[in-house]
Amino acid sequence: MVQKRLAALAVLLLGAGIGWYVYASQTHAWHPFRLGLDLSGGTQLLYKADISNIPSADVADSMAALRDTIERRVNLFGVAEPLVQTEKGSSLAGQGSEQRLVVELPGITDTQKAIALIGETPVLEFRLLKEGVDSVPASTTAADMNKYFEPATLTGKDLTDAKLDFQGGQGSLNQPVVVLYFNSHGTGLFADITKKNIGRVMAIFLDGQPITTPVIQSAIPDGTAVISGNFTPEGAKELARTLKYGALPVPISLLSTQSVSGTLGSAAVASGIFAGVVGVLFVALFMLFWYRLPGLIASLALLVYIVLMLALFALIPVTLTAAGIAGFILSVGMAVDANILIFERTKEELKSHNPREAIAEGFKRAWPSIRDSNISSMITAAILFWFGTSLIKGFALVFFLGVLVSMLTAISVSRTFLVALGFEGKGSVMHFLFGSGFSKN
Repeated sequence: MVQKRLAALAVLLLGAGIGWYVYASQTHAWHPFRLGLDLSGGTQLLYKADISNIPSADVADSMAALRDTIERRVNLFGVAEPLVQTEKGSSLAGQGSEQRLVVELPGITDTQKAIALIGETPVLEFRLLKEGVDSVPASTTAADMNKYFEPATLTGKDLTDAKLDFQGGQGSLNQPVVVLYFNSHGTGLFADITKKNIGRVMAIFLDGQPITTPVIQSAIPDGTAVISGNFTPEGAKELARTLKYGALPVPISLLSTQSVSGTLGSAAVASGIFAGVVGVLFVALFMLFWYRLPGLIASLALLVYIVLMLALFALIPVTLTAAGIAGFILSVGMAVDANILIFERTKEELKSHNPREAIAEGFKRAWPSIRDSNISSMITAAILFWFGTSLIKGFALVFFLGVLVSMLTAISVSRTFLVALGFEGKGSVMHFLFGSGFSKN
């Protein structure tokens, strides 16, 4: 019996320790909860992908590459926990489904800024100055550049990488430059162009404007080009970042935007916490009134369950949305359901067994029903997660975790506490403690 009571004490101390960790992790921002767009505020952008020129067998891979490219680009701007995912949607023209890209940017409530973060594909071009042209007037517009430069020979699609570097200038400190690396196709073209045009100007254009106009000094066979100019280190770094992650494998067009203010997000969080606290309080009061001592045990087990779930939310981490909070609160009800099945079965067993034997039989006989009902709920949650949209996925994941953890705590924690009490006999006190509702015993 001493061992059982020590085990119960250990569970209580462990639960208290996890509860302290959850509280401290939020106040000190060790592992803060990851809040979804609807709770933290931000912007959602919905894009349509143009796959008309992509073979059907390559659509899935192209969309995956598009998602990865956009995600890398957004991450570079320091957006906290962005969500980028692809999904299929119905075509408004009634011509079947279309491929879409959903981009959620928590903390970015300025829609125009959000669109700018995604940006448009920068057009990088390498163009030779036409023969017979000595210089280009400074006032020349982008539209008039074709008068002075030949058509592009190399473009950004031939790039594999772009990096910030520093090179020494004559009589000056190291200057920031952008180093470009071409793929095999681009390397061959660049080597051929530089070999045949030594002494000519090859300008590097970005979005129709020349960035730099270097003179080809010698053939460059290794597929490396250097963009130099009056760059600051930050400007060169930004240019390299834009060139590296700017090219999109699939053209996209903006379909819609949705902005959620930070104020609305905070209000949603506060409402969700209030609803959860009130819900748990009423459940605990009901269990205490209707099941008395077992109800008290169930309430303690419920607190252990809650702190375990909050710790999982912080450590996995799970992106919490309003739907996810609803799934968590619903899983609290599932945790109580398991205890109700156990306690009802225990009351039946008390008619023919002493309390210790009745508790053991109650758990044993209630377990198959608890197991089957919870597994069916987890299967439903898994199906919702697999086939659902982003909103449904958040609910399904939290609900799945909640049902799994609640099943374990209802069986292990509640049993540990009840067995540790070590009740024997069938006196009036026992009948009262294990009675229910308005009954006197």
